[in-house]
Amino acid sequence: MQNDSPNQEAMQDQELGNTGEAADGAVSAESLEAQVAALEVRVAELQSALLYTKAETENVRRRAQDDIAAAHKYAVSKFATELLPVKDTLEMALKDNSSIENIKMGVEMTLRNLSSAFEKVNLKEIDPVGDKLDPNRHQAMGMVESDAEPNTVVSVMQKGYVLADRVLRPAMVVVAKPKSAAE
Repeated sequence: MQNDSPNQEAMQDQELGNTGEAADGAVSAESLEAQVAALEVRVAELQSALLYTKAETENVRRRAQDDIAAAHKYAVSKFATELLPVKDTLEMALKDNSSIENIKMGVEMTLRNLSSAFEKVNLKEIDPVGDKLDPNRHQAMGMVESDAEPNTVVSVMQKGYVLADRVLRPAMVVVAKPKSAAE
């Protein structure tokens, strides 16, 4: 490939390290050997940097996998910690079974502890009485004639629960149907 101008030839000579060592464009053997040695050193540096980067990337990937595995393994630890007082109050209620009143008090304490644990982990009840039937949050188990608007929840057979914004269990409900015209 021919150079288009003397300036480009000078720039190429300068890039190659030819700073006027040979006026006619010929490059000395020592200069070429020095350039080759410098390039070999640079290649070795780049190879070393590449190997270091690969190793570091592999270490980051492995650490991330370990973190994910630990997160899966211990994901319920917060919830389990919140449930320990519930177990404690159940055990206390069963120990002191001298009267129905004591057992009732123990069960009430247990329910309060359990409700508190649910709140702390953002687990909420679905209480749909009076709401329109939502098939994403409710499971209709039956229909009854009612003065309420059709497809309105009139009673709950089993409460549903939502964790954050995800339904864990839909509420089992009974919905209103229009009264028959015969009445």
